[in-house]
Amino acid sequence: MQNSSRIEVFLNNMMKSLRSCSVMNVFQDAVCTLNTLQTNASALEQVKRERGHPQLQLQAMRGFLQRAGLKVEELDRLNIIHVTGTKGKGSTCAFTEQILRNYGFRTGFYSSPHLVQVRERIRINGQPIGKELFTKYFWQVYRRLEETKEAHGGSMPAYFRFLTILAFNVFLQEKVDLAVIEVGIGGAYDCTNIIRRPWVCGISSLGIDHTSILGDTIEKIAWQKGGIFKLGVPAFTVKQPVGPMKVLQERAEEIGCSLSVCPDLEEYESEGSLRLGLAGHHQRRNASLALQLSHTWLQRHFLTGVGVSPAPVFQPSPAMIKGLAETEWPGRNQTLKHGPVTYFLDGAHTTRSMLACVRWFNEVTPQHERNAGGSVVRVLLFNATGERDCAAMLKLLSCHFDFAVFCPNITEAIATCNADQQNFNVSVENMLTRCLDNQQSWRVLNGQEEKPEAELLIGGGLPLVAERHSDTLVFPCILSALQWISQGRDSVLSNPNKCIIPLKPSINAKAAPLREAVSIHVLITGSLHLVGGALKHLDPALNS
Repeated sequence: MQNSSRIEVFLNNMMKSLRSCSVMNVFQDAVCTLNTLQTNASALEQVKRERGHPQLQLQAMRGFLQRAGLKVEELDRLNIIHVTGTKGKGSTCAFTEQILRNYGFRTGFYSSPHLVQVRERIRINGQPIGKELFTKYFWQVYRRLEETKEAHGGSMPAYFRFLTILAFNVFLQEKVDLAVIEVGIGGAYDCTNIIRRPWVCGISSLGIDHTSILGDTIEKIAWQKGGIFKLGVPAFTVKQPVGPMKVLQERAEEIGCSLSVCPDLEEYESEGSLRLGLAGHHQRRNASLALQLSHTWLQRHFLTGVGVSPAPVFQPSPAMIKGLAETEWPGRNQTLKHGPVTYFLDGAHTTRSMLACVRWFNEVTPQHERNAGGSVVRVLLFNATGERDCAAMLKLLSCHFDFAVFCPNITEAIATCNADQQNFNVSVENMLTRCLDNQQSWRVLNGQEEKPEAELLIGGGLPLVAERHSDTLVFPCILSALQWISQGRDSVLSNPNKCIIPLKPSINAKAAPLREAVSIHVLITGSLHLVGGALKHLDPALNS
């Protein structure tokens, strides 16, 4: 009898394991299929066709939504909070979602980009949807679009459009009480802007970014961001410079909605200062915007003028205070301590956000250095993508580090790299060339003698040896960079399951200060994709 019971337990465990493997395989198939939408020919043709006629983007998005079996009118049921901005929109959404979840509402939250796994972009009650749920709804939507593509010239939605449709479908099917939707790029012509009747709209800090799409001045960018305003829907903004604020006011008057400017966080009536779960002084603006968005949403839920006015100062409820304190948003002003190695991670990728990152880093590191009780080596791990002004960002960082390390946003230089983090839109050659350019910029900024450009060792695959000039190095992937920086002193990276990239003895010899220091402080910044790739290795829980 005892043996029979043990066999039954064994069989049950085996079946669970098989089911788990099956779920993982089907999930990875879904992610790999999703990745094909990054570069398929019809998607590229869409981009070319719509670049000169941005209004076509929303028209196309409505068509894809209908083909997926959804109607624009159905989105009204999601009681949406729609948020845009250049910097801080994701953090604002995270604060807002946490506050409203603390009231007991079932929340949906759509954001981008993801750090480790693509399902992070679609959250229910603060958690990424499970692999089974993602897989179920992915194939449901994909097959509907696949079955109708021949009748529409073979067109399929590009990556971000598809995920937006998928998020709407998930939130409707899972019957959330509300959905917090973060704009992808801009606002007016972003594919999330097919939303007709949000409950409230918010704009975080504006700055210069995505200029080839949004315009080359902050006023042009403000016009795009103000495009999410809707007739009669209250809108809130953090304090902005005079030029863009005037544009936002004009947009609000033109569309027919109220626009209010959020007060400073210190102005709210509260016993003592409000504690935030996210580090960095700039998060106080985002928290104030989140308080106004959640407060307005709650007023409409429970209670079922044009121009710019001050948003009301009120006393935050206990649920709001708790929500601000408990908000988590990985990869933004995040600190991870692994024994003698402390990582400071921030996805800053514009000059303005890098200023905030440097301010945060300078605020938090002195206490860590005092606690170290000995020598500390500071290391910068940097990469940036797209049209970012890397030299301007590096200039802000140039006085702070003993080593500057550069690598592309490739998690591992092996074929088993996570499908969630694959990017087929940029070649390996381009990524590594960008790293070498950044290395050269760093050398110039630090007054080091220029040397001939390093050879790109690509050939049949990625280079497996770091190229070093003075105190700067370029590595082929994020894992190899982290392994060199930590020098075996981080037990998480010393996991025997992780591939060890072989390095020349001369490269390892240069790491002597890292081995001898009491502590190593590593700032990882320049790209949310870089931060996400690092977290894949540094926080194993994010891979589960």
